[in-house]
Amino acid sequence: MPAPARSHAPSRPAVPPVVAVVAVAAEWGLDTFVAALTQSSVNTVAAYRSDLEHFASWAAEVGVHHPAEVDRRLLRRYIGWLSTSPDATRNGPAAARTVARRASALRRYFAFLRREGVVANDPAVGLRSPSGDGRLPRVLDHADLDALLDGPAPEDEPRRRRLRDDAVLELLYGSGVRVGELCGLDVGSLDLAAGAASVWGKGAKQRRVPLSAPAVAALRAWLAVRHEVVAPDAGAALFGNERGHRLSPRDVRRILDRRSPQPTHPHALRHTFATHLLDGGADLRAVQELLGHADVSTTQRYTHISNHRLREAYAEAHPRA
Repeated sequence: MPAPARSHAPSRPAVPPVVAVVAVAAEWGLDTFVAALTQSSVNTVAAYRSDLEHFASWAAEVGVHHPAEVDRRLLRRYIGWLSTSPDATRNGPAAARTVARRASALRRYFAFLRREGVVANDPAVGLRSPSGDGRLPRVLDHADLDALLDGPAPEDEPRRRRLRDDAVLELLYGSGVRVGELCGLDVGSLDLAAGAASVWGKGAKQRRVPLSAPAVAALRAWLAVRHEVVAPDAGAALFGNERGHRLSPRDVRRILDRRSPQPTHPHALRHTFATHLLDGGADLRAVQELLGHADVSTTQRYTHISNHRLREAYAEAHPRA
């Protein structure tokens, strides 16, 4: 059957077949592109590659097999298809955040190709995606936070696992670190005497974050039993999973599944950390440094959360609200 005409959107599911991934990578130069992302995190590189494989698969369905054949009109059609087609993902049209991330991947990819001389013009300059849904990051209320951090342990839970989980959760909330940063910590990253830890953030940038008093206490208790959990081949990894390997983001999500009274995500503790600091009067620039944000505009969204919470408190408490 001949390839569909370029004027028709593809009707096949969005996930590229496994057998075609290697061919797609070669035709579109994806290996060269991701190798150049030396300042990006492992997760960012993996996401960009997946997004570009997705686009290349979609483009092949409409008869485009090389980046030099791509024009601005095709990119806009792809973004529109992602946003509206029931075949864009297994669950229907892609979420606004997914569309925005894929548009970002395309902008960075084609800018790279233009610099390398693979394409004469960059078709992704100014490429926009639909605005996000504007949802505020979820902030845990004090009851949920207390249950998560101080709730009773199940009777059959091993003590060493409880101590590890306590330390993990106190770090996530008390220092606002990203889950990937937490998993990358080594024993030598800690300075318990000074109440601080050194973490490696996005763009391979290191920063020093404070440790709360509960976090220091939890870490001391965990370090006393760490040798019972972390296998020698895990090296200096601060935290280990049930198999003795370095703790992974998926392992951290399992900790939250066990401990949280309602479904939540590790990043919710980072959101809560930032929001509680701003609610308490912390300077925005200081919160930016603690979170490791390169741009203060990223931190400013938390001021919107705090303002939202203030409005809610006003509406509930003021007799003339």
